Amino acid sequence: MGKIHAAITGIGAFLPDYRLTNEEISSMVDTTDEWIMQRIGIKERRILKESGKATSDMGVAAVQELLEKTNTSPEEIDLLICATITPDRPFPATANIICRKAGLHNAWSYDISAACSGFVFALTTGASFVETGKYKKVVIVGADMMSAITDYTDRSTCPLFGDGASAVLLEPTLEDVGVIDHINYTDGKGRHYLHIKAGGSKRPASFETIENREHFVHQDGQTVFKYAVSRMADVAVEIMEKNQITPDKLAWLVPHQANMRIIDAVARRMKIDPKQVMINIQKYGNTTAATIPLCLNDYEKQLKKGDNIILAAFGAGFTWGSVYLKWAYNS
Repeated sequence: MGKIHAAITGIGAFLPDYRLTNEEISSMVDTTDEWIMQRIGIKERRILKESGKATSDMGVAAVQELLEKTNTSPEEIDLLICATITPDRPFPATANIICRKAGLHNAWSYDISAACSGFVFALTTGASFVETGKYKKVVIVGADMMSAITDYTDRSTCPLFGDGASAVLLEPTLEDVGVIDHINYTDGKGRHYLHIKAGGSKRPASFETIENREHFVHQDGQTVFKYAVSRMADVAVEIMEKNQITPDKLAWLVPHQANMRIIDAVARRMKIDPKQVMINIQKYGNTTAATIPLCLNDYEKQLKKGDNIILAAFGAGFTWGSVYLKWAYNS
């Protein structure tokens, strides 16, 4: 018997209807459409405005579309992993809520918190379960409602983030497709540069933390940019070299969508053509754990079976990683 690979066999996605444009952002803080486009590359982002809705609701919609597209019954799913840093609540896991709402009654589930690297970490974890031969259908969700933790009085962060969710189905195959390799890293020194200051056990919520707006995303932009460029590029090149993938053999780079300047720098380091890079940051902004699967969803019809694809991400923590996969189907 040959080696079992975990192949992505379908994608589903959900994006809120409301579009938060640069013009509207400019009415909130001292910025302009030109500045945002030049520095970040974002034109608009989607925001979940419906009262009472949360990350799990976006995840459920993405999973339901995935199941419909792949003609899969909810009862067939063995495991669901949700990558998110905006859970509905600190506990229980948002993955558990998604399973309940979507009718995945036979699946066990849990969350992974790795910020913008969340989908990459969750995908490699889920693939490992499939590769054991024990699990036949595993769903990986990347979902974040970043508007819930964005300070719309902070001009350095509020143009960056949007809301969205996407989900992929992993199934076993003996063909030479699917997740082939991965390289993941973490470094806790990053906790000082990109974090939410309060709300955890180190600094529980209080009148003071609320008044000081400490429950929103805070980042040291220059430091994060420097590390993001170097680490994301390094790990993408590392997995290329490890698997002897030359630029002409690579079909697509799927980078985390945080900043166009970071994406361009990674592509240059990999020596690939810009046409080989999936980009949708201009439409959705940084949806954290959802950016990479949302790219795959947007480009799904352009993907061909056997395509060599590299996923690359960098996030808070610091976390960073890459996945080398071969696409498993023709749309």
